[in-house]
Order: sequence, then C-alpha cells, then structure tokens
Amino acid sequence: MSKDILVQEYSSNYQAHVLDLILHIQQVEYNISITEEDQPDLFVIDDYYQNGTGNFWIALNNEEVIGTISLLDIGEDQVALRKMFVHKNYRGQTYKTASLLLHTALTWARKQQLHAIYLGTTPQFLAAHRFYEKNGFSSISPGELPERFPVLEVDKKFYKYVIN
Repeated sequence: MSKDILVQEYSSNYQAHVLDLILHIQQVEYNISITEEDQPDLFVIDDYYQNGTGNFWIALNNEEVIGTISLLDIGEDQVALRKMFVHKNYRGQTYKTASLLLHTALTWARKQQLHAIYLGTTPQFLAAHRFYEKNGFSSISPGELPERFPVLEVDKKFYKYVIN
C-alpha cells in the first residue's frame, strides 16, 4: 500500500466507486439505515455539487477511491460541507487523508472568497467531531444554521467554520 494520496476534483468515471465507499461506511461501519435512494445527490454529483461556489473532491490511492469531501453552494457566500468520508484503512496520522481532503476544501473556499462553511453530522461520528473541532470548526445549535442549509434526517450535531 502506497502512502501517495492524490486529491482531485471528482469526475463521473468515479461515480460507482464513490457510491460504494460512502454506502459501506454508512451502512456497514456505522449501521446507519440509509440507502442510495436516500441520497440522490450521489447520482448527479457534477450537477449537484460542482456548480456555483461548490465542488466535490475524491482522494485516490493507486486509482482506488479512498475518500470524499464536498462543498455545496447554499448562497450568500456560504457552503455546506457534505459527504466527507474516508476508508477505514486510510484514517489517522499515517495517511492524513481527512486532513488532505479538508485542506483542499478550505483552500477552495478561500479562493472563492466564501465567508463560512457549515456542516451537519450524526452523533455516532465521534472521531469526526474531534477532527472538525481540532481543525477550527465550532459547534453551533440548529437555530444558527443558514436558512438554505440542507439538514439531513441523520444530522443532529452542527458546526460552523468562519473563513478569514
């Protein structure tokens, strides 16, 4: 296994691999009862995420999709961080895949001159909570979310990152 992780913008030839990675993490690792039908955005990633100030990236190791992250344009120079997933073998300090993905998204957000990034997550993703907090995200109440923030049924914990 190589430690060479490449983060690049999503292209549709990776669609099936992205779907497989995300569903496996949601359903198998975290036992969340969510299906591909519950996530129609995963079938139109380029149309849904890659417009306005939004984008979608994948992390690759030897052409295998090992991670994803996206920013969804929600207007008023704000985005929602969505679909941040990393294959279990690539989590942690050895590969720093999550950090590479987040750095890519934050760099993009700064170049787009965005003001804030919001995200929702599930209570089960405790390691994700620590990761976001360590990287400058602040916990907020649901009432502090922008009106156009897409709250998912599984989202119960919310964060905000202010871009300087």
